[in-house]
Amino acid sequence: MTTSWLKTVLAVACLAIGGCADGAKIVQQHDTGGVVIYPFKEGQGPILSSFRKEALDLMKEKCGGRSYSIVREGEAKGRTRVVSPLDGAQELVEERRWGIQFECK
Repeated sequence: MTTSWLKTVLAVACLAIGGCADGAKIVQQHDTGGVVIYPFKEGQGPILSSFRKEALDLMKEKCGGRSYSIVREGEAKGRTRVVSPLDGAQELVEERRWGIQFECK
């Protein structure tokens, strides 16, 4: 197995697993709720994203284990980043993000 082939496989695996993106995170919060965002893939959509469960868990944690209500949700501002696989070539990757505004009950 050549080194460049292995590097390419690792880069593709990284992108396939989740784009090597950050997971879900709370970007705004106050005493009774906040806004959580998470990345999603174009073909998969935000509801089927593996990060959605992580986002829901963060909301439950923020609410002290109590229930919450989703005020609104929709696509949030994404980001574009440069990925440099180990073979030296650079590639722009556009990450789409989904946002959920929630209130603790």
